Amino acid sequence: MNIIEWFYLFLIINIIIGLSSWKLFKISGKNPLTSYIPFYNIINTLDIIKRPKWWVILVFLPTINLLMIPVIWIEFIKRFKHDTRKDILLMLCSLGLYSFYINYFSKKKVYVEDEISVSGFERTVGSFVFAIVVATVVHNYFIQPFVIPTGSLEKTLKVGDFLFVSKFHYGPRIPKTVIALPLVHDTIPLIKTRSYLKYPQLPYLRLPGFEKIKQNDIVVFNWPADTVRRFFVREKGVIKPMDKKSNYVKRAVGMPGDVFEIKDGVIHINGKENILPYRAKPLLNYKIYSNSGVSSSTLISLGIDRFIRKYEIDISNQSSSSLNRLLPYLMSYSQTEDNKLIIITDNKGVPIDLVRSLNLNIIELLEKDKDVKLTSKEIKRLNLEGGFDSINRITQNTKTFNTTYFPNNIKFNWNNDNFGPITIPKEGQSVNISLDNLPIYKRVIGEYENNDIEIIDNIIYINKERSISYTFKQNYYWMMGDNRYNSEDSRVWGFVPYDHVLGKPVFIWMSIDGLFEGIENWKIRWDRVFTTVGLDGEPRSYFPHFITFILLWQLYVFILKRRKKSKSDPLT
Repeated sequence: MNIIEWFYLFLIINIIIGLSSWKLFKISGKNPLTSYIPFYNIINTLDIIKRPKWWVILVFLPTINLLMIPVIWIEFIKRFKHDTRKDILLMLCSLGLYSFYINYFSKKKVYVEDEISVSGFERTVGSFVFAIVVATVVHNYFIQPFVIPTGSLEKTLKVGDFLFVSKFHYGPRIPKTVIALPLVHDTIPLIKTRSYLKYPQLPYLRLPGFEKIKQNDIVVFNWPADTVRRFFVREKGVIKPMDKKSNYVKRAVGMPGDVFEIKDGVIHINGKENILPYRAKPLLNYKIYSNSGVSSSTLISLGIDRFIRKYEIDISNQSSSSLNRLLPYLMSYSQTEDNKLIIITDNKGVPIDLVRSLNLNIIELLEKDKDVKLTSKEIKRLNLEGGFDSINRITQNTKTFNTTYFPNNIKFNWNNDNFGPITIPKEGQSVNISLDNLPIYKRVIGEYENNDIEIIDNIIYINKERSISYTFKQNYYWMMGDNRYNSEDSRVWGFVPYDHVLGKPVFIWMSIDGLFEGIENWKIRWDRVFTTVGLDGEPRSYFPHFITFILLWQLYVFILKRRKKSKSDPLT
């Protein structure tokens, strides 16, 4: 909906409010004409039901108003002696239109100015609604919890990290989706159905923040290219509103106006190597070689956990049902002619208890070289303590024209380690456009900035006008994961518009290893609990400080109660 359509809808709603309540306004001592005046009619309604005028803010906040408006409806009709369960049900089911009946036809409408009695059930429901409203305000405009589901930012942020993401650093974004279930994203838990209606949609609006996105900040945003209903499930694509697209977390390595390029695996910004912050732990591909074989147990003892393991199993005495029990732990497998099964697993291998229960004749193959993902600190550790013959960086030097990498056009031969150069769009910046570079900016111009693009006789038309240049309307960012070879990021789907930005991760309040492997495999990473995100220096857990504060607070409360008791009972 555009602004004019929203204006007409707003006008119609206020006319309905006036027509359904002007007599009730008059009975309560208000000027009946004020029931038609936008905003003022809401303020007068709040005065009638004896509620604070600041509630008017909650009435106009998307999602929150879906809770507040029914509360106001019910309290409003109660003030005119319509407080039965039937009255409340009719008011809710008619979406407030039951007030027409009360306004014109009810004979018992008398304004009750005194305090209205509230049952225990109503008080409980009211407390529950109030709690949801408060939680939704915090969730939408201040702090939102997230969990890391994938390893794209390993080892900076790990799978199973529970984050608090600040909305106020970059400025809270007003929800575009008007009708949505509070406190959930795009899917209702358990029943797995959509949690929102696609229409109507508010225009994009962001409240002021106190910080701008800086180079190499970790940022949470809505995935621009999102068409999935559920992660990791192949289904038909679905078009989502911007604020209901899937939440991603990456590092903003490229700023608006920057020239981004990857050369031989090294990120360059404006011709200079991009230096990541101290806490960043990018994982890069290396090949370890040892003439005596690269032992998995040696790597594990040195804290290395990003490699694969290869086993040989004699399956001559194994049933297919017993082998099926191995499947959850396998990445791939193949069978040899001599009745052997070659399996590939991650670094955890096959559980020893399962090996024993199946009585498997299994041998891990000792290979002379192994591909491993390593941080810079891990490389130093391996060089000092590993005893390997060589450790060499692997880069993808062969260039092939493909559609795998952005801009997903066969004319470009970019890959993970050699990409660009590419200029990141900046608000107010103009760029010359041609058939050669249009694939890079087509989605920005058409989808993100809502223009009509056509190519007629090899001539580019934007909004029916022939165009050789374009001026961008907002800022864009280049987002990448620290685990670069296991990250679907801007190299695949391109720029992230600023209007898709959600917030800044600031705190890890819980971290569980094996979060998605069943509760029996959960292990709390105590060294990551209550740690900050993105600050300088080594991460430090403030969990002991939190526990100390709670204990001191409880001690203070206990002493305070004892003092009050001794004052009230001097004989003790």
